[in-house]
This record gives sequence, structure tokens and C-alpha cells, in this order.
Amino acid sequence: MELGYWALRGLGEPSRLLLRYKGVEWKDATIPLTEEGAGKWFGETKESLGLDFPNLPYLIDGDVKLTESLAIMRYLGRKFDMMPDDLAKGDMMELVIQSQRMDLGKISYNPDFENLKEGFITKFKVFLKRFTAFIVKPFIFGSKVTYVDILAYEYLDHIRALTPESFTPEVSEYMQRVADLPNIAEWLKSDECTNKTYTINSPKAPGWPGVPKKD
Repeated sequence: MELGYWALRGLGEPSRLLLRYKGVEWKDATIPLTEEGAGKWFGETKESLGLDFPNLPYLIDGDVKLTESLAIMRYLGRKFDMMPDDLAKGDMMELVIQSQRMDLGKISYNPDFENLKEGFITKFKVFLKRFTAFIVKPFIFGSKVTYVDILAYEYLDHIRALTPESFTPEVSEYMQRVADLPNIAEWLKSDECTNKTYTINSPKAPGWPGVPKKD
């Protein structure tokens, strides 16, 4: 299995984290954020992989070749028995979580970020209240860890880096339960953990790249 994405967290990190959680063998086809890396992707690799709609992230698993971050997460959820029992609510929560991340991206890539930030945070706090009420516990849909939990943890962690004070104890405790899962806990504590080096958005994002905090 091969997963390709830029050397940043962005929209590719949930799939990386899910694969690490499952402890399966996979190739991390990270594309360096350099002129050479971008040149190779756009000039050679992008059109050579047999992808129907070439883009990043991409996943290749035998004959299965996918692009689009949510399509990849759903595929991995089915493959590793990480689908919610209530598929309709799973679809809804997946898109609600994705919406929060896309809203973060919109302001992060806007030069007027500082003036847009407070409006984003105000709206996000409303989401957190609804999210807290929705969680069944210990995870979003009960005792089963689903791909939606991995998606939620990663994207909420992006937003937590921007506004940690917005997070309620209930949401922080939920995120800690995901962070404490086998393989994820070891990854987050390891020296190899790319969360310590990768930006959340592109390093060139004019508003907020999301540079990791130094210990």
C-alpha cells in the first residue's frame, strides 16, 4: 500500500495516522516541499501512477487507486473494519469535521488572517458544544474506534494549535483517548513523529502556516 502527499499535515495526515494506528505495512510516498519535489510530482509522477483524477493525497492498494482525502478515509474505514454502525450519522459527522478543517484552510491561506481569525473561532466554539453533545463516549459512536475518530482527532488537533483555549475539558479528554490508542500513542511520542516538523498548512500560507511549536 502506498500513500502520497506533501511533506505537511494538511489533508493527508488523517490517512497516514489511520495506517499507523492499524500497524500495517505501507509506503509513505511523501513529496518534499522543495522546487525539485514539486517539479518531480507535477512533471513526472502525477500522470504516471494510473490515477483517474490525479491529485494529492493519493492511495494505491493493489488494483485500487484513489484520490480525494475523504474517499481514501472511507476506503480505509471499510478495509480495516472502522466504519460506524450508523453509516448515515458517520457520513454526516465526517463532513461536519471536514467542514471545520476547510474553514480553517480558508482563513489560513488568506492574507487577512488576523482579521478573520476571531470570526472563525467564534463559529468553531458553537461547533464544539454540538460535538460534545454528540459524542457517545468513549469515542464518537461508542466503544468502537472508527475512521471518523481518526479524522476528527487530526483535524481538531490542527485547530487546537491555533486556539487551544477554545477546547473544553470534554473535547480535550476525547482527543486524549484517541491519542492514547495503541500505535498512535507510540507514534506521537517518537522522535520520528512528523507532527514535530511538518506544518499544518503550506509553509507559504500567507495567513497561518501552522508551524510546530518547539519543545
